[in-house]
Amino acid sequence: MPHESNKVRRQRALEIDKRLRQHYPEARSALNWRNAFELLVATILSAQSTDETVNQVTTKLFQKYPTPEALAHADRAELEQDIYSTGFYRRKAKSIQAMAQKIVDEFNGQVPNNMEEMLTLPGVARKTANVVLNEAIHAQTGSYEGIAVDTHVKRVAYRLGLTDQADPEKVEQDLMKLLPQQSWRQVGNALILLGRQYCTARKPDHDNCPLADLCPKREAP
Repeated sequence: MPHESNKVRRQRALEIDKRLRQHYPEARSALNWRNAFELLVATILSAQSTDETVNQVTTKLFQKYPTPEALAHADRAELEQDIYSTGFYRRKAKSIQAMAQKIVDEFNGQVPNNMEEMLTLPGVARKTANVVLNEAIHAQTGSYEGIAVDTHVKRVAYRLGLTDQADPEKVEQDLMKLLPQQSWRQVGNALILLGRQYCTARKPDHDNCPLADLCPKREAP
């Protein structure tokens, strides 16, 4: 929003955060997981797939490959078939197997607990790292290192006037400046839900959206 002050934008961001907490008090990732490694695998598989499809696949996948060691030593062709329905299965199989191997070789079989080390893993960019760190590692402490920005968060944040950026990492930086650190996990998950239920790509539901009176109703770029 061209002439809006940072103070006004921050005030609106805080009110949006408050409303989202009320509307989605239990906002969390829709992926099924029991530990950081499972969430990491599921998040990589969720790229250009649905959470429902990934959850169907990982139910069997995690029984078959319960540890980074097991996944690292899997037969590649067999692994590709195991994750086939998530799409881009060859690339994803290569990524999750290389990721698992690096966790075994360099991190004693444990998923790294910070952004810097997470980003050294094959197939892991900031969005994936943020999901795992926020949900599985920092959720109890609130010491979040960022906000997971997917296509929904990017679109909704722009429409709400919380950012003028299109690049996910720049959108993340704008949101981090506007919102308190303890909100970063909740607001990321809540914006995803809002984007799926009300602020959809094709036709936003302004009549029923809980943020309608706060929204500048900008067209997504």
